[in-house]
Amino acid sequence: MLEEYRAKIDAIDDEIAALYAQRMAVVKEIAEAKRAGGTAVADPGRERALLTRLTKAAPAELKLYLKQVYDEILETSRAYQRRLVSHGSPVSDALKKALEEDRATFPAFATVACQGVMGAYSGVAADKLFTLPDVTYCKTFEGVFQAVEKGLCEFGVLPIENSAVGSVNAVYDLMKKHRFYIVRSIKLRVNHCLLAKKGTTKENLTEVFSHEQALNQCSKLLSTLSKSVKVTVTSNTAVAAKTVAESDGHVACISSKECADLYGLTVLDKNVQDADTNFTRFICICKDLRVYAGANKISIMMTLPHEAGSLNRTLNKFSTLGLNLTKLESRPIPNSTFEFMFYFDFEGQPEDADVLGLLSEFDLGSEQFAFLGSFTEI
Repeated sequence: MLEEYRAKIDAIDDEIAALYAQRMAVVKEIAEAKRAGGTAVADPGRERALLTRLTKAAPAELKLYLKQVYDEILETSRAYQRRLVSHGSPVSDALKKALEEDRATFPAFATVACQGVMGAYSGVAADKLFTLPDVTYCKTFEGVFQAVEKGLCEFGVLPIENSAVGSVNAVYDLMKKHRFYIVRSIKLRVNHCLLAKKGTTKENLTEVFSHEQALNQCSKLLSTLSKSVKVTVTSNTAVAAKTVAESDGHVACISSKECADLYGLTVLDKNVQDADTNFTRFICICKDLRVYAGANKISIMMTLPHEAGSLNRTLNKFSTLGLNLTKLESRPIPNSTFEFMFYFDFEGQPEDADVLGLLSEFDLGSEQFAFLGSFTEI
């Protein structure tokens, strides 16, 4: 009996597939007409009327399922039309222009802005990104953005997320304020150490300095210290090491082994991070749109309509094109009521017509949209 039912399903599926092919043939004709007339691919009014008509005639228990089926059909139709129409947008046009230029390999020598002081993990990341970087240290993350915007440094290196404690929110918030492009990213393994001046022990500590992210990554270590030990947040782990080196008391810092060597400190305990696999991801930014050879990852940010289903519809666009979404982050927009800026990282070739079409749709259809860069991650 089950096989008979499956045979009926197979016959119906064959008919559905044939009808879908017929539908897409008509969609192609529509796309050609839209291209000739300069008409936008998406027609929300038409789609809404179609869904209303079709679901109205469906049994009550099937209405929602039918809507979901046609949501997907309409999305694949739009994706097919985007490939055929490809009107472009300011962002996709700028990207095409960048792709037409000589796509050199990533440079070995450059001026680079990093936050903190010598020994900071951002500086370590810069050393791995470039063969010989000329590093300028800034007091704040915003100082790095400003150094790049003003042309004081060609590149900037910033931490953006950690595998143990998540995103560096301060950097994400600054991304909304500044104009820049990501040209490369790197995942750096971070091994924290507890450092102090010679003669200081864990038993006579009075204070521990470090960056907030590092402190969060080493919560188990902190829980083993006396409750009287004060924990003080600094702007950077290297700044914490420098502070300890210049102090007179029994204080320590959570920082890197490199900082122990730089500032003449003793390692009281090594590998004090909670997770053995503790990685921080850094982005390398520049002022102008550049797409270096081998770029295979894209980062964007945009606002979405404050309505039910808007994020799901956006995610479906990536799924329809087979684009692997590797990062989704949301941050509240200042002076707004529960509205958010969404950040997306996805794997995709910038030359791909489907990718360019999707970027055009986002650029033209979102109230706020920014292309953050096409790059390689190492």
